[in-house]
Amino acid sequence: MKNLFVFGLVVGSLALQGCVFSPGQHMTDSDIQREAQKEGMQITLVPITPQVLQRQEATRESLPGVPAELLNYRPPQNDYLIGAGDVLLVTVWDHPELTSPGSTQQMEANGRVVGADGNIFFPYAGVVRAEGQSPAQLRSRLASQLGKKGIVDPQVDVTVLRYASQHVVLSGAFQNGGQVELNNTPTTLVQAVSKAGVIAGEADLSGLTLKRDGREYVIDVDALNRTGSTLSGVYLKNGDQIHLPYNDRKKVYVVGEVERPQVVTYRTTGLSLLEVLGNAGGLAPETSDGDSVYVIRGNPQQTASAQGAFQAQVFHLEAKRPTAYALAKEFAMQPQDVVFIGPANITRWNRFISQLLPSANIVSTSAAVGR
Repeated sequence: MKNLFVFGLVVGSLALQGCVFSPGQHMTDSDIQREAQKEGMQITLVPITPQVLQRQEATRESLPGVPAELLNYRPPQNDYLIGAGDVLLVTVWDHPELTSPGSTQQMEANGRVVGADGNIFFPYAGVVRAEGQSPAQLRSRLASQLGKKGIVDPQVDVTVLRYASQHVVLSGAFQNGGQVELNNTPTTLVQAVSKAGVIAGEADLSGLTLKRDGREYVIDVDALNRTGSTLSGVYLKNGDQIHLPYNDRKKVYVVGEVERPQVVTYRTTGLSLLEVLGNAGGLAPETSDGDSVYVIRGNPQQTASAQGAFQAQVFHLEAKRPTAYALAKEFAMQPQDVVFIGPANITRWNRFISQLLPSANIVSTSAAVGR
């Protein structure tokens, strides 16, 4: 359905272009609207002006930042609570018959795994509750139990050899996703993402989702590059689920009279019209009409199977003006936008279609492949 929607937008825009540039005609906005309706589209024609850019910037600034409830969470400092699956090393000094610290391998062999019931067994102390206790609390409890068995002033140490009870899960476009254990050192979201590694060129850095306590938060990781970002203040909590989507839907389709018609895929928050045109090699100098730069933006709530006419905004840039490229540099693209560059000296409708149909096929094929 996505490719049909994009195809419909492009074909509609081609119809508009043919009407606008027929010699001897002067097309008003009303004329364009009427011709668009004949092609099964409902459009809003918007010239790209400084006022439009100001509205775009105001919309970006009004987007919510990192939610306060995420920034306000702080994990316990140096007070890790033991849980089921953790491996503990219990040392009773001057009593080698109870512990043999030795090498790392020996320590692992002598480690006490906290059972699913939250308990451990230790000689002379018996079954002791460990889950929900800090290492210091468990140390005190073991010392008390051993003292009751005749060990005078037992010197007990408890160390977590392997953390397994608290973890977060990373999925999506990470190089090393999966389960990540949390330890006694608080871990931030930024640290976890950096450690897991992002698949370069394939991840949508503006769409990371953090699921916590039944709620989902969409977080713009690309904001790390911005001054004053608070993203580094988000600490992870046991049970968090982090998903980084792929950028397979963050595409802009460039068709018409450019050097290299193509699909531009991007992974960050912002992509400007100027960058899109640059990726496509710029306007074709021999065949393009510089005043015929259009951005066709469909209604994201509408699908190709929806009843009624296609709905779209068509942003128009007159690129022959000296200020045009300054405007193009600031005009922000959105996923699934279609950038269409019209040809010069159009004389007949059938010639127009024959020139642009290959570009429309590029969009249709690319959209189908990207599904």
